[in-house]
Amino acid sequence: SILGYFFIWHYNDQVMTKQKVVVAMSGGVDSSVAAALLKQQGYEVTGMMLRLWSEPGKEESNRCCTPDAMAQARRVAGILDIPFYVIDAKDVFKETVVQYFLDGYARGETPNPCLMCNRQIRWTFLLNHALALGAEFMATGHYVRIKAEGGKQKLLRAIDHSKDQSYVLHVLKQHQLAHALFSVGEFPKPEIRRIAADFGLPTASRADSQDLCFLAGEDYRGFLQRNAAEILQPGEIVTTSGKLIGKHDGLANYTIGQRKGLGVASPVPL
Repeated sequence: SILGYFFIWHYNDQVMTKQKVVVAMSGGVDSSVAAALLKQQGYEVTGMMLRLWSEPGKEESNRCCTPDAMAQARRVAGILDIPFYVIDAKDVFKETVVQYFLDGYARGETPNPCLMCNRQIRWTFLLNHALALGAEFMATGHYVRIKAEGGKQKLLRAIDHSKDQSYVLHVLKQHQLAHALFSVGEFPKPEIRRIAADFGLPTASRADSQDLCFLAGEDYRGFLQRNAAEILQPGEIVTTSGKLIGKHDGLANYTIGQRKGLGVASPVPL
């Protein structure tokens, strides 16, 4: 039953009452359940959604803040009877996350923009907004756990190892973790969907998405071609012994360990 969930999860082994928490809502099931559980546990919950940058002409396609995702988050907030706000983060997102993505490929790296987004957007930009509103905590739908030990906050893997996202949040510092709540990390994903259904949330069956939000479901190579074509300079494919065996159409089109799509025939992996 819904009431049973109240006794399952405690932050630092204490039931917190009427402390303010901002929940970063995405219109997905995980952040929706995070908001529901925290309100049930006695917190004063406010939902916030970030309006992120998208390519010109594709403004409605960033999966983290599409009109549908925003409508879903707003609907969940209405069901839970919590305030809901949308924060404009387009410029700071483009300057930090998108530029980091482009600069990484320019350096011959394979960047992980989700790390930068969590560090600079969610847990700096949005956290600062939350604290400015008088909130003591910020919560997300990430599958991780926090444990206070020895005067510090330890970031732990989620109960559901198949959904664990601690690798994404390892960049957080102690002052950020001290303001963090991660209630869904205590449950397996199927249970999160059941909890959402028990609360009557429309996101209960909403599909998960693992694509980079600003790519709008497209291949990253097209994004690079449109936004940083100079990165895709053609060149030679050469073995470590110096033998020329083919041509490539830009290093950013490939990744370490790639075996197919190189246009090079070899009896062994190269």
